[in-house]
Amino acid sequence: MNYSHHRDTLPSYISSDLSPHSNHRQYNRYKSHSLSKYLQWIPIYFRRIMNYPQMDFELALWQMLYLCLSPKRVYRNIYYNKQTKNHWARDDPAFVVILATLSAFAYGLAYEFGFFGTIKLMFFMVIVDFLLVGFIVSTITWHFANKFLKHSQVHAVEQNVEWAYAFDVHCNSFFPLYLITYVLHFFLLPILKMDNWFSLFIGNTMYLAAWIYYFYITFLGFHALPFLKNTILFLYPIVLVSVFYIILLICGFNIGKHSSIMFLYI
Repeated sequence: MNYSHHRDTLPSYISSDLSPHSNHRQYNRYKSHSLSKYLQWIPIYFRRIMNYPQMDFELALWQMLYLCLSPKRVYRNIYYNKQTKNHWARDDPAFVVILATLSAFAYGLAYEFGFFGTIKLMFFMVIVDFLLVGFIVSTITWHFANKFLKHSQVHAVEQNVEWAYAFDVHCNSFFPLYLITYVLHFFLLPILKMDNWFSLFIGNTMYLAAWIYYFYITFLGFHALPFLKNTILFLYPIVLVSVFYIILLICGFNIGKHSSIMFLYI
C-alpha cells in the first residue's frame, strides 16, 4: 500500500524524509531533530497549561465523554479536525491537570492533610503522576513505534511519529485511568478500607479495569496512524496485568487499599 498520498493530510507530528540514506541513518537523524523540537516545545506546553484563555473546555469535555464511551470516535474526529484546521495534537492537556488537581484537593480534605499537605498532594498528582510519568511513557512509546512498528516501503514517503503525538496518546489514555483510580477510588474509600474479600476484589478489579482501558486507548492511538504495523503489540501488556491481578487476588493483596495508605506518606 502506498502512503505517499497522505503526505498533505497527516498531522503535524508526522514528518517526511525523502533522503536515499539507509533507514537506520534516517531514523537517527529524525530522532535527533525530534528531540530538539521536543525540548523547545516544553516551555510552550507549560505556558499553555497556565494560560486560561487558550484552554478549549468545550473540546475537552467532548473528548472526555467519548474517551469513556467510544474512544475510536475521538481519534476519528481528530483526523477530521486535521483536514479542516491543520491541527491534530491537543496542545492544552489542562482538562486532565484540572481534574487531577480537584481530585487531590478532595483527597486532602478526606484525609485531613491540612492546607500544605493538600498542596503537596496536588503537586505530586499533577507533576509526578501525570506530567513526569507522561514524559517517560511517551518517550518510550515514541521510540518503540518509530524503531519497530513502521512499514518498510522502498518507494513510499518516509514517515515518523513525533514525540508530541505519543504524549497526546498518553493524555487520552490517562483520563479513563484517572477517573477509575482517582475519582471512583475516592468514592469507594469506605469499602476499600475494609479487611475482607469483597474489598480485595473491588480494589484489585478497579485497577485491572483502569489499566486495560489505558493500554486499549494507547493501542487505538497508534493504530490510527496508517504507516504503523503490528500496533496490536500495545495490547500485550493487558495479558501481564491480568496475570498480575490473579496473583494479587490469590495472595490477598489489595491495591486499592494500599494506594489509599500511600497518600498518607507523600
